[in-house]
Amino acid sequence: MAKDTPPRWDRRMQQRLARGEAAALGELYDRFAALVHSQAHRMLDDEDAADLVTREVFGYVWENPDAYDPKQGSMRSWVARLTHRRSVQRLRDAEASPYGSAAGDEDRAPGPDGLEERVRRATAAARADYIVASMPAPLRAALELAYIQRRDYRQTAADLGVTEDEARRRLRLGLQLLSTANTRPLEGSSPPGYGRSL
Repeated sequence: MAKDTPPRWDRRMQQRLARGEAAALGELYDRFAALVHSQAHRMLDDEDAADLVTREVFGYVWENPDAYDPKQGSMRSWVARLTHRRSVQRLRDAEASPYGSAAGDEDRAPGPDGLEERVRRATAAARADYIVASMPAPLRAALELAYIQRRDYRQTAADLGVTEDEARRRLRLGLQLLSTANTRPLEGSSPPGYGRSL
């Protein structure tokens, strides 16, 4: 299979959506709705806005299945890109509105510089969420034990049933992947994971 050829599921899904199969949209929604909603919520910090972005993203996919370009990455990455664009547009629309946005206005710096900084922070946070969700289960499990459940590397190793050296390796690799969330420039870059595998 050529490097640019998407996985078989992506090709079939695009064909089914192009034929107008409602069941395909349901399957796509079941697979990616949590990703879309969590990314939008992380960027917008507003449950209602995240719900709206989720509906808009899947509505766009339903109406424009041919907009997916397999050469740019997986369908998952395309959906993440659509979510990112729509969320950024909502942030910018809220900034331009004379009434502001519903949630988090008191934390937002005024003006275009404040908006761009908020977009940068939200993009980095969304990318971090995407990286954690996309990383292999052993790395994710090690990070969750160490940083959410506050286990040290010895306890993490015992909980995972691996050596202490392996636990440290998993934590180090997970943190290295996570550190890339803040290294991608905002302008001219794709959002979380688009066009490349993590």
